[in-house]
Amino acid sequence: MPREAARYLQNAKALLKQAPLADDIYTDRKPVREAFGTAYLAVLEAIDAALLAKGVTTRELPRSVEAYRAALKRHFAAHNGLLLREFESLYRLLHIAGYYRGLLDRSSIVKDALRDTQRFIDRFR
Repeated sequence: MPREAARYLQNAKALLKQAPLADDIYTDRKPVREAFGTAYLAVLEAIDAALLAKGVTTRELPRSVEAYRAALKRHFAAHNGLLLREFESLYRLLHIAGYYRGLLDRSSIVKDALRDTQRFIDRFR
């Protein structure tokens, strides 16, 4: 796993440990939202590391979600769109529902999201 991506994911998990739980529901959404935002950054860090390994320069790294989509299509097309589909799913789950809108507060959903993030990052080994 890319080192920096792993570090971000560990930070996300640490944020969740600080969040109070009551009956499988996080009662303080702020650390949960922060954890989702940090997990999304882990996804981006994994993609960045993989692109750098393919010879993309730091200046050429994507700077928007659209640019990340294009980079996945261009550099990882051999995966038959799997990485792009997973990226899209994680973007909606982590960034939109979890971080931006703060809609996810059930611990089982949060754990599944982090597990899916780990699986996505592991694809870049």
